[in-house]
Amino acid sequence: MTTQAPAPTRREQILAEAARLFAERGFHGVGVDEIGAAVGISGPGLYRHFAGKDAMLAELLVGISERLLAGGKQRVAQANRSAGSAAEAAAEPAAVLDSLIDGHIDFALDDRPLITLHDRELGQLRESDRKLVRQLQRQYVELWVDVVRALRPDASEGQARAAVHAVFGLLNSTPHLGSTHSLPGRAATAALLRRLAHGALGAL
Repeated sequence: MTTQAPAPTRREQILAEAARLFAERGFHGVGVDEIGAAVGISGPGLYRHFAGKDAMLAELLVGISERLLAGGKQRVAQANRSAGSAAEAAAEPAAVLDSLIDGHIDFALDDRPLITLHDRELGQLRESDRKLVRQLQRQYVELWVDVVRALRPDASEGQARAAVHAVFGLLNSTPHLGSTHSLPGRAATAALLRRLAHGALGAL
């Protein structure tokens, strides 16, 4: 028996459509009425869920940074719990890195509009929200750096951090790969990104 994922809430529907429209037309090119029309409610009706477009953008960009960090921490914790023997513990950093790469690939393929939003619209956030995004991102980077250095203790901290940023740039290139229909299929694209990420980190 399979369990179906819960249907998205109205709030989640609004955020998904806002992300799509902001990515397609730019933050200033989209009105509240257009976002409302995309989810079948009046523009003013959106204010029951969000204070305005600024609040939507902040929740999108802060939210994805929180999700990436929480997911990364969970993957590291799961690997730590499963490493029962000495052999498993020795292999743990490699397994953690595999898991981190897979998790980020899922994000890069499934949340392409959010990558575009981050690249183009981060400066639209309030200073406090922008600082929070940067703080969460730094923690996520350092999570990866610790794993990379456990695998490659000969690499300096600076080298490991530069390699992690390079891999993020590679994986986050998905918005530039063309439309979803032009990609060779999700599984094939994920496999390609996985090979490229491992190749980049293996060059350390």
